[in-house]
Amino acid sequence: MPSALPIASHRPPRGGHEPVLVDEVLRLLTPRSGETIVDCTFGAGGHATRIAPLLGAEGTYIGIDQDPEAADWFAAFAEHAGCRTALRAGNFADVLADLNDEGLRVDMVLMDLGLSSMQIDQPHRGFSYSRQAPLDMRMDPTRAESAADLVAELDERELARIIRDYGEERYARPIARAIVRRREQAPITSTGDLVEVVRQAVPTPALFAAGHPAKRVFQALRIAVNHELEVLESGLECAFDLLAPGGRLAVISFHSLEDRMVKRFMRERSRGCICPPDMPVCGCGRVAEGELLCGKAQMPRADEIQHNPRAKPARLRGLRRVNDR
Repeated sequence: MPSALPIASHRPPRGGHEPVLVDEVLRLLTPRSGETIVDCTFGAGGHATRIAPLLGAEGTYIGIDQDPEAADWFAAFAEHAGCRTALRAGNFADVLADLNDEGLRVDMVLMDLGLSSMQIDQPHRGFSYSRQAPLDMRMDPTRAESAADLVAELDERELARIIRDYGEERYARPIARAIVRRREQAPITSTGDLVEVVRQAVPTPALFAAGHPAKRVFQALRIAVNHELEVLESGLECAFDLLAPGGRLAVISFHSLEDRMVKRFMRERSRGCICPPDMPVCGCGRVAEGELLCGKAQMPRADEIQHNPRAKPARLRGLRRVNDR
């Protein structure tokens, strides 16, 4: 595996990212000297700085990220990692598929599906509903369609579907209707524009309910812009295929759509015989491919939430591969 990619004159951006459920990730993955891990969402390297020292000089840390700004963080991490490192730029589902095609087999795969603080706290990225910024939301800035494009081009029915299905927003239809009406008067190009539309579209009591009234709409558009659920579905399959026997997969999700998908995938892979209980001998021949590393999702402790409120919705699940191909 190649050493750290040569990246000239890179300095990490200011600020930082607080990784979530770090101790729980370490318990599930149990990194050991000489092992190889693929970190599908490297971000600012919060988990990497805790895992890499456990791999030793013969271990390998492979980071994946589609955000070009992650290269700065990876360069700083690789300089002091203490193990072999490599960064692969791109969508993690695509990169995992490429690694499978190359015949690589690894001991651990980690997916942290949350937005990093460096993305949320940079207004120009347009991820935050609490900051005035261009309505962008692209994790990969080279992607063609931004959130502003979707808001400008999709019809009312499709907008309502996205907001309902991806944001689980009960007022999806009136919000979509309000978006279409507003854009007929003037383009919706900023986060502030969209927040204003949502505030005007939802009933007054909803404005004072828990959470920001535009939170679910922003989540829905971000998922749609970055095709997050499609990437996760494909990425889970590729990640499991990449594991050597005994290899461990850990996934941190931050909303129910992701968590349900991860839970369903892991339960399916850990399921053995599906014959009716009254059959004396198994006739299906099905053998479990994996075993769950925890019976239920691991959640942040109260002290972690107090220290880092953004950790509150995080859910961690794990799966070990038990058979060869």
